[in-house]
Amino acid sequence: MESRLLCVTLGLMITTEPGNAQSTKELPIATNGQIFPWDRMRLPKTISPLHYDLTIHPNLTTLNFTGVVRIQLDVLEDTSTIILHAKQMQISGALLLAPDGVKPLQVLEYPRFHQLSLLSDSVLTKGRKYEVQLVFAANLSDSFHGFYKSSYRTSTGEVRVLASTQFEATFARGAFPCFDEPAFKANFTVRIIREPRHIAVSNMPKVKTVELPGGLLEDHFDTTVKMSTYLLAYIVSDFQSVSKTTQHGVKITVYAVREKIDQTAFALDAAVKLLDFYDDYFDIPYPLPKQDLAAIPDFQSGAMENWGLTTYRETGLLFDPEKSSVSDKQGIAKVIAHELAHQWFGNLVTMEWWNDLWLNEGFAKFMEFISLDITYPELHVDDFFLGKCFEAMEVDSLSSSHPVSTPVENPTQIQEMFDDVSYDKGACILNMLRDFLTPEAFEIGIIRYLKRYSYQNTVNSHLWDSLTNICNSDDLDKGRMEHKEFCSKRNLSSVSFCKWYSGDELDVKAIMDTWTLQEGFPLVTVEVRGREVWLSQERFLKTDDPSLIDGFLWQIPLTYMTSASNTIHRFLLKTKRDVLYLPEEVDWVKFNVDMSGYYMVHYAGEGWNSIIRLLQHNHTALTSNDRASLIHDIFQLVSIGKVRLDTALELSLYLSRETEVMAVTQGFGELVPLYKLMEKRDMAALENQMKGYIVDLFRELIDRQKWTDSGSVSERVLRSYLLLFACVRNYAPCVTKATQLFNKWKDSDGNMSLPVDITMAVFVIGARTPEGWDFLFEKYRHSLQMSVKSRMKVAMAVSPLQDKLKWMMEQSLHGEVMKTQDLPDVVVSVSKNPRGYKLAWDFLRTHWHTLIKKFDLGSHSVSYMVTGVTNQYSTREMMDEVRNFFSSLTEETGSEMRCIQQTYETIEDNIRWMDTNLPLLQAWLNKHSHRAVHEDL
Repeated sequence: MESRLLCVTLGLMITTEPGNAQSTKELPIATNGQIFPWDRMRLPKTISPLHYDLTIHPNLTTLNFTGVVRIQLDVLEDTSTIILHAKQMQISGALLLAPDGVKPLQVLEYPRFHQLSLLSDSVLTKGRKYEVQLVFAANLSDSFHGFYKSSYRTSTGEVRVLASTQFEATFARGAFPCFDEPAFKANFTVRIIREPRHIAVSNMPKVKTVELPGGLLEDHFDTTVKMSTYLLAYIVSDFQSVSKTTQHGVKITVYAVREKIDQTAFALDAAVKLLDFYDDYFDIPYPLPKQDLAAIPDFQSGAMENWGLTTYRETGLLFDPEKSSVSDKQGIAKVIAHELAHQWFGNLVTMEWWNDLWLNEGFAKFMEFISLDITYPELHVDDFFLGKCFEAMEVDSLSSSHPVSTPVENPTQIQEMFDDVSYDKGACILNMLRDFLTPEAFEIGIIRYLKRYSYQNTVNSHLWDSLTNICNSDDLDKGRMEHKEFCSKRNLSSVSFCKWYSGDELDVKAIMDTWTLQEGFPLVTVEVRGREVWLSQERFLKTDDPSLIDGFLWQIPLTYMTSASNTIHRFLLKTKRDVLYLPEEVDWVKFNVDMSGYYMVHYAGEGWNSIIRLLQHNHTALTSNDRASLIHDIFQLVSIGKVRLDTALELSLYLSRETEVMAVTQGFGELVPLYKLMEKRDMAALENQMKGYIVDLFRELIDRQKWTDSGSVSERVLRSYLLLFACVRNYAPCVTKATQLFNKWKDSDGNMSLPVDITMAVFVIGARTPEGWDFLFEKYRHSLQMSVKSRMKVAMAVSPLQDKLKWMMEQSLHGEVMKTQDLPDVVVSVSKNPRGYKLAWDFLRTHWHTLIKKFDLGSHSVSYMVTGVTNQYSTREMMDEVRNFFSSLTEETGSEMRCIQQTYETIEDNIRWMDTNLPLLQAWLNKHSHRAVHEDL
């Protein structure tokens, strides 16, 4: 009680109610020893920023920066304390610019929560506006976030330095003092001081440049729209640029280093086309006069959606028509489509807090496929959407998964939200909802959402409210008006939005809360009994603890078709069990048509046998998406004991006639991990038998592949995949051809033009010898084509030469020749290599503290390395080794990260799988393997 009175007297904001995070015993202490007047991770709601006036002066020689920020404040409650964020920054002056004059403010720092407290002698009055001014200095970050240093090497070997920003999620506070939470939206006016040899770009166009004493220049940028701190961006560099204007009058500019500017044409055209598409699709004009895309030489993630200045990895933006592959083109188009979708979803309408990050990321991931399907139909992106759902299910089937919308507080937890659940599951449940509502009703609903909440922050329920009552409601007239407007804009006479459900049945929020507020996903068990179809649902979970499966119930928009009809039938399963009635008896039934729903299906009784017969006799009766989902589901069901392994392997036999990319790659995706588990054990005979079975299964398809760049995008992606697999597996015809091509290419000193689709297979064979590896590395070192470098890097990482693998990881950490941004990919590639998995695990342990500093705790890069290096272990010895290492960490060094729990679960699941299924696998292969076994690497 006394301490509470004392705090009140001091005008402090400490709260010491029972259950608060910090009790009276552990009051937060500022760096100068005083009590810090705020004890929570989240900022108080007493003050809100309205406008930032920010001047930044980076020095690219000394690698530090100075700045001044003036923040206009709106006082929402009487207070004498301003709490805001700053991280690793020297504050040398703080002033309050009040209506009654300029006054100094006392500054307290609390590094644990990255907070500053500005203490005023007088009370700031509710309803009044004030300004504070802070002078600050810091070093350019040597990580990939905040205001950080990047560098590149010119073709003459000169190293050039630039400075760029990455503020999402909680890194703006490392660049200037600010209210660094997404709900504190404000306008920003930026000035950047630079040398004449550099240019500066920011979110808005440059208004003017002023000459300063000492030969420096100060660029003044126009004021931004109202936005969150994490979307602010600026770059000081010597980049070159190319520009075009969209049909709606927005100037698009792509920036890159001088020697790569000729690889920007595709990105420029794609950005123009996509921004125009979104402008029309969302029916809201893009609100800024320009949109820049910048290729940054050092970049941790794929890209960042800063409003008006999107930033990318060079591989995410640069395309060489001669040297880049179709999957590179597809990848670049998807990244640009993703970031430009964010200009509406995320930037215009922003989640209230990071717990609903999926509202940004799930939507942007989903819109990649919607937009490119229309703007670039030849890229066939819809062929690959399914893979996103399978990837999400991989993590979502573990008990360490999390709901799409999940509470987070600290920066590590926030970083962990940038995962497959927020992105891929988010996209898949939106796709399911779109299919359920109809695309037209869905589009009307999201236009309504974006218009209603422009420049605001939202939570889940705002989206569901906007998607409800489109067909029938108290709001019927408004719905009809939106319907009419939509149809006239799309040149449609009329569309039926309510295609299969009755009016009183549709409660979007009730349905979607079951998909966003609980983790995991349902397994629907289907049993056909005459004309009755018995349905039941349970959580799909890879665990031997049945108690974790209880208590979950979803509202599942089921779709199905039967042998008797091509019509897609629909049924909303709201209960644990239900029964459907068919008009007649059928030979087979297939649920989750085209896998438009985010759930798995188990066909009980004779169900799987009837599907296996169908695939063996007439697999094209089902779409390739349906076939891919059957392959996925049956092998996943083996891991939880619902289906015997030999049944799944019987289904896989049909793959010898499969030609479609998703079904073929899903076949590999389920079969290859079986021998990858064995590679970490001493069981060469069974391992080689399994490898032989897979090669035999796809032998005819591999033999039919031409070593050229002909065919559709999907055919070309499949060709690259098959030839690479065949070479890695030592399939003689492929090895012979690839060896010949590599030798010719090497003899020409790399000048001979190889067909792009086959380069991975050729490089992988070449990297097997020390001379070939060294030659590839020299070409890697000097190449300016990012996509070629990526393929060389992978080939070098799957070489059997252990000394080279070790050296490669060390080089990537060093960052001189091989960029540190690529280290996670290199480490994970080495870990998948049967000769490298121990090296990768040792490397991860040895350099752990460096890695978490460079890539940040909780980041996707760190979790990708942790799970990627360990997810093929299947022995108790390796489990103990992994557990010993991670349990030796502290919370500060990552012990609480979700990826560690995922790792434990995955290894336990692998051990269980091997214990249960190895005898079955052995027996089945003995029965089916009658062709020659191919030796391993």
